[in-house]
Amino acid sequence: MTVEELKKVVGSLGMPAFTGKQIAGWIYEKGVGSIDEMTNISKKNRELLAENYTVGKRDAITVQTSVDGTRKYLFPAGASGATVETVFIPDGERATLCVSCQVGCKMNCLFCQTGKQGFEGQLTATDILNQIYSLPECDMLTNIVFMGQGEPMDNLDNVLRTTEILTADYGWAWSPKRITVSSVGVKNKLKRFLDESQCHVAISLHSPFHEQRQELMPAEKAMSIEDVVALLRQYDFSHQRRLSFEYIVFDCVNDSLDHAKAIVRLLAGLECRINLIRFHQIPNVPLHGADDTKMEQLRDYLTSHGVFTTIRASRGQDIYAACGLLNTKAHL
Repeated sequence: MTVEELKKVVGSLGMPAFTGKQIAGWIYEKGVGSIDEMTNISKKNRELLAENYTVGKRDAITVQTSVDGTRKYLFPAGASGATVETVFIPDGERATLCVSCQVGCKMNCLFCQTGKQGFEGQLTATDILNQIYSLPECDMLTNIVFMGQGEPMDNLDNVLRTTEILTADYGWAWSPKRITVSSVGVKNKLKRFLDESQCHVAISLHSPFHEQRQELMPAEKAMSIEDVVALLRQYDFSHQRRLSFEYIVFDCVNDSLDHAKAIVRLLAGLECRINLIRFHQIPNVPLHGADDTKMEQLRDYLTSHGVFTTIRASRGQDIYAACGLLNTKAHL
């Protein structure tokens, strides 16, 4: 709940409005797991609150640690026994958390293991925040990316509620520039996110060509990459807010000079960067990752033609925590 909602709750229970702010402080600043820990609220009022509400904080079920230090947590979600995966990525002074926003995903991108799981349900703001607040390394975090399971624009209300609490003065008071939200591009929803949030934006590109992108990403049918870029051109990314494009490089599929030239044309004049990502093989998918030489050639061409491009380091592949590998269906 937001602080205003908490004030309404305590008001309905006959408590003073400032108690709502006290509760927000206990939950979002101090990270308590139970109402009984809120010791500056009277015992009587704590009991009254506990009759009707819970904090909603739940510990991870399991954790796996990669050889590179990446940790993958399995968190409970909702009341139905559903679970989601969350990835903690330490990197020197930076510590990034990759959070999930759905159980499974509707987008069904060819190259993504989460898409093979299918869509099983939306995460509430509680479920999303729990991945952050119940993380043992919570106090170490410097960045949060919505790049785990699910399409953020397909669960926009709960994603916006989550980022509001993380950036509010009663919450973590984080700058929105420490949060990146990814999307394949969802009509109307992407525009609403751009209007209502100041968080960084990451767009899944993967091909500059309509027909090929549609084969890789069925969401291209509903909102083409040309439409996505046309929308993005209406916003200012020349200051603190950053725009990036994610591009998994598949061998002999989207790594040609023609692709590079088309990307340059597509993004010409747009203040952005491209992150090239290695493909991590998944079962029954006829795609293979490009080798380092091809990735470097693509990076160098794009950068030399005005589109700053980097190759993202792959993390956590040995525990299936790397890009595109998250899946909580037991048989996969």
